[in-house]
Amino acid sequence: MASVEERRAHILHCVQQQGYVANEDLAKVLHVTVQTVRRDVNSLAAEGLLARHHGGASALSFAENIAYSDRQILNLSQKDAIGEKAAAAIPDGASLFINIGTTTEAFARSLRMHRALRVITNNIHVATLLTPAPDCSLVIAGGTVRLRDGGIVGPAAAAMIEQYRADFGVIGISGIDEDGTLLDFDVDEIMAAQAIIRNSRTVFLLADHTKFRRRPMARVGHISEVSAFYTDQPPPAGIRSILKEAGVGLHIANEHPFSEKKT
Repeated sequence: MASVEERRAHILHCVQQQGYVANEDLAKVLHVTVQTVRRDVNSLAAEGLLARHHGGASALSFAENIAYSDRQILNLSQKDAIGEKAAAAIPDGASLFINIGTTTEAFARSLRMHRALRVITNNIHVATLLTPAPDCSLVIAGGTVRLRDGGIVGPAAAAMIEQYRADFGVIGISGIDEDGTLLDFDVDEIMAAQAIIRNSRTVFLLADHTKFRRRPMARVGHISEVSAFYTDQPPPAGIRSILKEAGVGLHIANEHPFSEKKT
């Protein structure tokens, strides 16, 4: 029988995938009573991880960001798989930017066996994760530290990134619109992401499939501007067409890529 933590992780996964799930359906899948599911849903709602409804649960509004601690546990295995696949494309000795996000942090965890990397980041967690990396040199952008998630944001951070040029820029994103527009919540964070795109020879975008259903309001750029897109499920057909037309490599974790763009 699944543990409480496993049950609740599965409930979160279902509402993220389907938007709304009935308690009865969750009970059947989890092989528990409806009362048990209801208690789990109530607890998850109290923690702000989902929205509770009469007879079921739904995902939070995709127009609102969720807490960093909650994002850390959502789709964790998928983010790890994305991070591992992207890290495999980074050679020893490379220079790279890494920005804010739980998926880019998963990428950083997969870099720890690389040698002689030169990393510029505006993410305190990335810097900490790379501490065990052999011969790795780290530059942390200056600016305002956002304590809730370890991000370093603001004009000073973006200005410092502009002083460098790197082989790779690895960025995460909060949402991808149907036309390929890359979206995020924080304008200060966007300034740093745009600076990374401008100053990277090759840009990797890392995002799990849930980002196609989220609608932040601030524009970062367009998916056609990146060199390669790493995700965990095949994107919508319209996005695949945009990627193909722009020559952007599509890499799906644990699957064969639809296309490869040599970098």
